[in-house]
Amino acid sequence: MILEKIDLENIDGQLFEIKVVDQESPKPASFTHYLNNHKNGVSQFYKKDALLYVKEILEKEYPTEKVTDKVAEEALQYLIFDLNKSIPFPEPKNPTFKFIDLFAGIGGFRLALQNLDGKCVFTSEWDKYSKQTYKANFGEIPFGDITKPETKTYIPDDFDVLCAGFPCQAFSIAGRRGGFEDTRGTLFFEVAKIINDKKPKAIFLENVKGLRNHDKGKTLATILNVLRNELNYYVPEPKILNAKNFGVPQNRERIFIVGFRKDLGINEFEYPKPIDEIRILDDILEEQEVSVKYYLSTTYLQTLKNHRARHESKGNGFGYEIIPNDGTANAVVCGGMGRERNLVFDERLTNFKPITNISGKVNREGIRKMTPREWARLQGFPDNFKIVVSDAQAYKQFGNSVAVPAIQATADKIIEKLNCR
Repeated sequence: MILEKIDLENIDGQLFEIKVVDQESPKPASFTHYLNNHKNGVSQFYKKDALLYVKEILEKEYPTEKVTDKVAEEALQYLIFDLNKSIPFPEPKNPTFKFIDLFAGIGGFRLALQNLDGKCVFTSEWDKYSKQTYKANFGEIPFGDITKPETKTYIPDDFDVLCAGFPCQAFSIAGRRGGFEDTRGTLFFEVAKIINDKKPKAIFLENVKGLRNHDKGKTLATILNVLRNELNYYVPEPKILNAKNFGVPQNRERIFIVGFRKDLGINEFEYPKPIDEIRILDDILEEQEVSVKYYLSTTYLQTLKNHRARHESKGNGFGYEIIPNDGTANAVVCGGMGRERNLVFDERLTNFKPITNISGKVNREGIRKMTPREWARLQGFPDNFKIVVSDAQAYKQFGNSVAVPAIQATADKIIEKLNCR
């Protein structure tokens, strides 16, 4: 019997491997979504492709054996394993509500809502490196481009909350009423279509603070009009929350938009209030000496000083910034300035020999970039969150992510309104 010849550990590794050439195939995502949902009816949305995927791997590995549908079915059941033993953030044992995670990044929304006993039943993300991080931490490969109709077909019915940190884009609303059709071609349009088709009980959207004034306020006005009047959701006035008020030392303001399906009779909502605990940079800095690679070279440091001096002579406030240990970091964002605006003093370095190609020598002033782990902590990710990509990708991923504590505090208020506990 072929199953007796299968090296499950070897097959398991191949099934979970994300290959660049296979980024847009839904089969690996279906396989992992099936495993994560095998205890509930949602698994049936993913079973067909999961079986095809297992069958393909078996046929490749055992070309002389006949792999029937029955064999693939039995193998799939063998491969349903206890995710609690292999990933840092498994699903809650007794979930009280279901949610989907759109534009998922590395799973900030998922982490927050799982902490509240939520079960994620669908996730999508198109960046291949973010998928690797997501899979390493949650045991699930996100589906790809949500703008493609075939990707949307994998979204199950009957979930409670739709989460999305969608990018901000201009809408074509000149001379029009700013409705659903005016958002075509934008990523909000894709979110709105899913809301219209699936009608979740609640929606939770996050965006940059600038959305409030984007295109002179027309963009936000269009979003609210679509949600309130065309999709029929109660949407209170959006709120700008700052991560520093929710337990992390980062000055990060983001706009949150919450909505509830009108037939639920929910007509009031209060966003979370800041917590009393104020944290400082020293709370998240590395406990041990960090690698010399994070320390600035003398040449680079001088370039930063010259750049800031030029701006100061013109009366501008641009340039690098060193955050004091008792201070609050600036927002971590993608790009070089995200790191240059969050430099720290750290005089613990004992080995000044460069391990990367740098111009000049390692500076002796103790000035370094924060590490990816420190950025993770600034965003509220626990230390057992796996960083499995290069530093460059890690900075990008954490810079693009949400601040988990602010998301969780808001989601807690949403779930309270839905009476899911």
